[in-house]
Amino acid sequence: MTVTSEQRYGEFVVVRRHEGQDHVAELVLDRPKAMNAVSTDMARSIAAACDALGADRDVRATVLTSSHERAFCVGADLKERNSFSDADLVRQRPTARAAYTGVLELPMPVIAAVHGFALGGGFELALACDVIVADTTALVGLPEVSVGVIPGGGGTQLLPRRVGAARAAELVFSARRVEAAEARELGLVDELVEAGRDRDEALALGARIAANSPVGLRAAKKALRLGQGLDLRAGLEVEDAAWRSVAFSGDRAEGVAAFNEKRRPDWPGE
Repeated sequence: MTVTSEQRYGEFVVVRRHEGQDHVAELVLDRPKAMNAVSTDMARSIAAACDALGADRDVRATVLTSSHERAFCVGADLKERNSFSDADLVRQRPTARAAYTGVLELPMPVIAAVHGFALGGGFELALACDVIVADTTALVGLPEVSVGVIPGGGGTQLLPRRVGAARAAELVFSARRVEAAEARELGLVDELVEAGRDRDEALALGARIAANSPVGLRAAKKALRLGQGLDLRAGLEVEDAAWRSVAFSGDRAEGVAAFNEKRRPDWPGE
């Protein structure tokens, strides 16, 4: 797959665009010497890349990938954390949080391409995405209680929304690692593909998503996210507000016209 542009954020994060996939951005975790362990510098770079992507109206789908062939991300950089004083840890917390919320709050659909180790904060980065594509080598889990902390990158909130409160409790309390087949069975990942195919399949899914209205995609994601946890009546009000935000858009007019004229839409994105 030919890279047409590449923007680096700090030393450890890259955003790539590919030939023929103009509206899909690849957000690459690129700290292979540490299996993408999230240091303070890397967290800052993830947040900065997400800020830029969120402001880019040309991006209709983002795919979160890893440059390490045996790991998606092994979580927080515990070697760095071991050198921290309590005051250092307090100061670093907002930076760490900004990385996870940066991915979570991206306004377009986001797909994680997971292989190998996706543990702790690494799995939380995947959980912050809308869809997780994993290959058969994936090993996922939230082992934080085994080192005396808790999942602090959204895991205690995002995991039960995927698998239910009791299953999430079992996984968090036991700190166990879950292999790919069971992860798919439990709903920890959404699609399971052959070894080495997670990135290609996630990018292909991103391209299929990006063929649709950018206005519609962002509004649909907003409705899905804001409606979680609400009762049905309140959720339907969230949906109605999202519908009203797109009903009179240029994308809606173009979509209807293209359907009736039996052609592919040329989305204005507004």
